[in-house]
Amino acid sequence: MLNLAISLYNAVKPYMEKMQSLSLLFLRLILAYGFYEPAMHKWADISAVADWFGSMGIPLPTLNAYMAASTELAGVFLLTFGFLTRLIALPLMVVMVVAITTVHLSNGFSAGDNGFEIPLYYMLMLFVLVAHGAGKFSVDYFIQKKL
Repeated sequence: MLNLAISLYNAVKPYMEKMQSLSLLFLRLILAYGFYEPAMHKWADISAVADWFGSMGIPLPTLNAYMAASTELAGVFLLTFGFLTRLIALPLMVVMVVAITTVHLSNGFSAGDNGFEIPLYYMLMLFVLVAHGAGKFSVDYFIQKKL
């Protein structure tokens, strides 16, 4: 039975490995989509975001509102095209840590209760991109291949 399982695994492994870049593309696109709306809401009324940040005790609230909104919007574009993927994933992870600690942690885990579930998932997905890169369907791969 074990030999059958090993044989089956060895038979499908090459096909699964070929899906790695496709899965990284889908991961990048869903993250970009997930950051789009929050970025647009922040930019629609950045002064209200700065006021909200200030009410939570975030230092330099106006600067941090602009930094969060800029990072999220840059993430939308860079993740979509797979350009500077590892580089943009790091500040996006910081944005998620700040979101968890300032907004979501006190609400528990569940996304339905505005808990930290979704930002945690985003942070973990971003960590995958830091570790594995953007994959073959990306500007990063094209540049790396040319160099």
